Amino acid sequence: MTLVDIGANLAHESFDHDRDAVLQRARDAGLGRIVVTGSSLASSEAAAALALAHPGFLYGTAGLHPHHASEWQPELSATLMSLAQQPGVVAVGECGLDYFRDLSPRDDQRRAFTAQLDLAVALRKPVFLHQRDAHDDFVAILREYRPSLVDAVVHCFTDTAQAQADYLALDCHIGITGWICDERRGRHLLESVRDIPETRLLIETDAPYLLPRTAPKVAHRRNEPAYLPYVLRTIAAARGVDDATLAASTTANAVRFFRL
Repeated sequence: MTLVDIGANLAHESFDHDRDAVLQRARDAGLGRIVVTGSSLASSEAAAALALAHPGFLYGTAGLHPHHASEWQPELSATLMSLAQQPGVVAVGECGLDYFRDLSPRDDQRRAFTAQLDLAVALRKPVFLHQRDAHDDFVAILREYRPSLVDAVVHCFTDTAQAQADYLALDCHIGITGWICDERRGRHLLESVRDIPETRLLIETDAPYLLPRTAPKVAHRRNEPAYLPYVLRTIAAARGVDDATLAASTTANAVRFFRL
């Protein structure tokens, strides 16, 4: 099986001391490609640099997470536009709305979100989306922009079946993480994941976050791309398909979505 991790925060400082070993373990676990998430100016620059250093294996996104939305300025927009056009940078984002923590004012979040959607439209790039506790505003904005976007994935989906249906109605892809492996918080996903069309399902680790509870216990609790097979197995079991079938379809979806 060859897998694609569509969202790993490999620019995170927790990987600074062993990033090469992490990449080797990912290869050993069957990962053929990893998309490195850009969620700030610094991480977007790092994602682009990693994509340049590991062509054909690492790719990047360029964007501003809603936590950092108050940093949005015209100069940042120009920089992200330039980064998004670099070789190996395959999507705009991580962008969206997060009303759970409200680390940036909501008006700033909406302004930065729509500005990045405008970038994606202008560049003809897919968008890598984040939403937490902001579904109504998020889906209203997305509904307005969706006809002009080449593609969209709601990354790290943990929401309700109704929210999932709303995104699928907008022809979005859904990214599922190790949250589904958590019998305490992710039980609802075991049912709703069955309703995602085969062509709209993507898998990711969101490393270093969301270590699957089905993975071997490690003291540091850091997630990494090598644990993606645990996400795959849980989803495959929930959907009633074998691992190889799900690996083939999610890999094909990722290659098509990101034009890898």
